[in-house]
Amino acid sequence: MKFMMFVLADGEPDPVPDDSDVDEWVDELAASGKRLMGDILDPSTARGVRVRNGERSVTDGPAAGVTDTIWGFDILEAGDVDEALDIAARHPMARNGRLELRPFPGGTAAAS
Repeated sequence: MKFMMFVLADGEPDPVPDDSDVDEWVDELAASGKRLMGDILDPSTARGVRVRNGERSVTDGPAAGVTDTIWGFDILEAGDVDEALDIAARHPMARNGRLELRPFPGGTAAAS
């Protein structure tokens, strides 16, 4: 089953420094077929859009008041949610930031 993994900045990184190389994580998972795609997202290029009362409003940057900025994403292939969580826990940003996993709609993941 497929999972979207958001890579987020976090104001409370692990106090134990982590100098793991994210490229090693990417290479290992790409070779195993567990990482289908992913990329870095520049928060300075974010644009928000909403429509209220028929009027479009556009804002620059991440949503106001958001404390966790999305820095990137990965699409993972995992047998179940536990495997996806294990994969995510090996990503350097699990310690330096935060990762959020969501199964694709129509998936059969159950919370654990």
